Amino acid sequence: MKTPSVAVIGAGWAGCAAAVELARRGARVCLYEAARVAGGRARRICYRGQMLDNGQHILLGAYHGTLRMMSAVGLEPSRLLLRLPLQMRYPAGSDGMDLVAARLPAPLHMAIGVLRARGLSIADKLSLARFASAARWMDWQLNTDCSVTELLDRFDQTTRLTRLMWRPLCIAALNTVPERASAKVFLAVLRDSLGAGRAASDMLLPRVDLSALFPEAALVYLEKHGGSVRYGSHVRSIEAADEHWMVRTEAHTDTFSQIVIATAPSHAQILLEPLDPTLAQSLAFGYQPITTCYLQYPPELTLPAAMLALPEDPEQQDWGQFVFDRGQLDPLQAGLLAVVVSTSGGALEHGAEVLEQALACQLAKTLQMPALAAPLWAGTITEKRATFDCVPDLKRPPNATALHGLWLAGDYTESEYPATIESAVRSGIAAAEGVLKRA
Repeated sequence: MKTPSVAVIGAGWAGCAAAVELARRGARVCLYEAARVAGGRARRICYRGQMLDNGQHILLGAYHGTLRMMSAVGLEPSRLLLRLPLQMRYPAGSDGMDLVAARLPAPLHMAIGVLRARGLSIADKLSLARFASAARWMDWQLNTDCSVTELLDRFDQTTRLTRLMWRPLCIAALNTVPERASAKVFLAVLRDSLGAGRAASDMLLPRVDLSALFPEAALVYLEKHGGSVRYGSHVRSIEAADEHWMVRTEAHTDTFSQIVIATAPSHAQILLEPLDPTLAQSLAFGYQPITTCYLQYPPELTLPAAMLALPEDPEQQDWGQFVFDRGQLDPLQAGLLAVVVSTSGGALEHGAEVLEQALACQLAKTLQMPALAAPLWAGTITEKRATFDCVPDLKRPPNATALHGLWLAGDYTESEYPATIESAVRSGIAAAEGVLKRA
């Protein structure tokens, strides 16, 4: 087998995973990144002198691809991630629930967690048990896709359980409202959380910024293993020539035996349009935004838990669904709270300042802490194309293309998962394996 020379375009999580896997197995890799910071839609930004993320993320213990890649580049996941048992916790005193999986082997961890859960009636608990039992019997799969709402109705889920658990879980995991979200994809997420072994179901919260969690270490690893990284290199076009591929940037034209396009679908479309218009058109997804609002308070302020769900107010649109106490993850961020608004299409309709004040008031009311209404400062970050719209029967392209030696990688490619860090990493690894098999 010849040693392939491979261009990886895009240093998001998919591109970094592809580059590491290729370099680890002996390929010559050049990684192109238009920005100056690696990580794509899960990266670090600098705001008010602090290293923040462009969006708050939760990982699962079942994210084996991500954890393996972190270890491969010399990182220690146990040190960089706070491991919590699977939970859905609302602030005490709110009209919510408090469910925490027990530290017991599966399925006892969830059974005991549900029995102990506060804020759920017997009917709610039986409803949850009935759904979980039926999903296991179906092996967490559906022959015919439908919306999450239709799935929940099919199994007679109570209104309260749907409002407090299924709806926020669906919006957090798929970034699509249950009325429009794919039940097949939702079941895959539940399989690796509610239906998984105890360790696999654990929730992992990053203690460091998202660029430091893997992408930056991946680029260091790549360079140590003979690869190269070109920051600030916007790839203008790619061309096939004599069984090779040419990559053109503003400053260079380089030749490779194969290419992995690991950019966002919108940029991949631009590169693919002259080569395969049909493939380019298949990447025309609908998108959903995610907004993260950071609220800074005095450093002595802490929440009862590192992560809390927030009750939905039907009279108030675009309120936060979850709040994270960043100080419990990183002492240097003491007093900093991150409020996540998924499917946030209308969140900034009246401007960032209005949203920030609304979220601060929401926290003050829900947590019964009046001081939260007046943060020291606030900052809002919106990823307008954070995820694809995860609707039923969505057609997602495979990693392999009809163009010899050209591969796609990204969280939007063919997968049972929604747009997550794990689906991006798995896609990068799969593209790398395809390259090596074809070399």
